[in-house]
Amino acid sequence: MTFTKPTLKLTHDAALAAIHAAVDKAKEIGWAVDIVVVDDGCNVVACVRMDGAKLLSMFTATTKAASAASHSRPTTEIDPEMAPSLASASGGRLTNMAGGLPIIIDGICVGGIGIGSAPDDEDVAIARAGLAAIGAQERMPD
Repeated sequence: MTFTKPTLKLTHDAALAAIHAAVDKAKEIGWAVDIVVVDDGCNVVACVRMDGAKLLSMFTATTKAASAASHSRPTTEIDPEMAPSLASASGGRLTNMAGGLPIIIDGICVGGIGIGSAPDDEDVAIARAGLAAIGAQERMPD
């Protein structure tokens, strides 16, 4: 019987590369945002609050990143009927608000990225730029 398996881990360098790309995208489209990258255990690996980003959006960016990582799917794909239960059971740490994407590399969810302060579509576009910078996908392979 095997008791371990090999896995991939998100590095600090990857988290910073994702954040830098997300910041560049946010500047390009004219938004000041909060960006959080978490690992597969939902621990914050790196984060930034751009000048002018909304104060409380750091919390929402963190919950978006953790939600995407813990469910291995974009936050908007978390069942809306489960959202209140998830929020309650997690002490407010999980959400289905747009702007959270899992970081999937070689079919393994190694973390999540969450964006807060811009409208939904822009949050997602900024998160996608972060994923693209490190060659990550937002969906598990079929």
